[in-house]
Amino acid sequence: MSQHDRTIDLNIDGGESLGRWQLGADEALAPLASSINVACGWHAGDPATMSDSIRLAKDHGLALGSHPGFPDLVGFGRRQMAFSPVEAAQAVIYQTGALRALADQQGAPLRHVKAHGSLYGMMIRDDNIADAVADAVGEMDPELILVLEAGQTAERQRTRGHRVAAEAFADLEYTDQGHILIDPQNQRRDPQWCADRARQILAGAVRSANGIETPIQADTICLHSDRPGAEDNARAVAAAIRNSGMTIRALDPTNL
Repeated sequence: MSQHDRTIDLNIDGGESLGRWQLGADEALAPLASSINVACGWHAGDPATMSDSIRLAKDHGLALGSHPGFPDLVGFGRRQMAFSPVEAAQAVIYQTGALRALADQQGAPLRHVKAHGSLYGMMIRDDNIADAVADAVGEMDPELILVLEAGQTAERQRTRGHRVAAEAFADLEYTDQGHILIDPQNQRRDPQWCADRARQILAGAVRSANGIETPIQADTICLHSDRPGAEDNARAVAAAIRNSGMTIRALDPTNL
């Protein structure tokens, strides 16, 4: 959260349809959010869906980011895979490059990179993976923002000189140690629960199911477009942000 102008980014994981199979409430969430992370074809998405997502971002003034994951269409990128640091870095650059090429065609700038699902989780657990991915993104384009879990993962890459946005999640549970619990089934969440989580984040903490609080400082809050009831969740979270006196605004690289 920017302490200078009282703004917070609200990002959505989107672009996760595949051909004729439609998934997610991207169209409904776009007017409520400020950034979108677009699947790049490995866990979901395809060139047409990616292009449509870029167009949606342009139409609604959303900051555009890549959302690279594992090559796991069946498991939607939420199953663990054995990638070395080099392989993880190459996977992120490969997928981000594909989205960037399509974005260039439409004259849309790429603002950030955020790993998806179990790849995101691997970067939390394994510093070597996180370092390799962060270094590769920085080599690709030092202006790109790397979106990482708020806390130690984000701070490590920030101290290593990377442009980082610390992220918290309004629709996920947290462990007692302050890490997200990836939800393979993506169950429906009560919108009020999501709004309460957003207020916790804005107040500088997340609370586990056991009531353990972990202090965090977040630059961006995430919602999942593919979660059942995503539009209701987004409306509740956006209202909670506004009622807290905050403005929803895309990440500003100059403040990171």
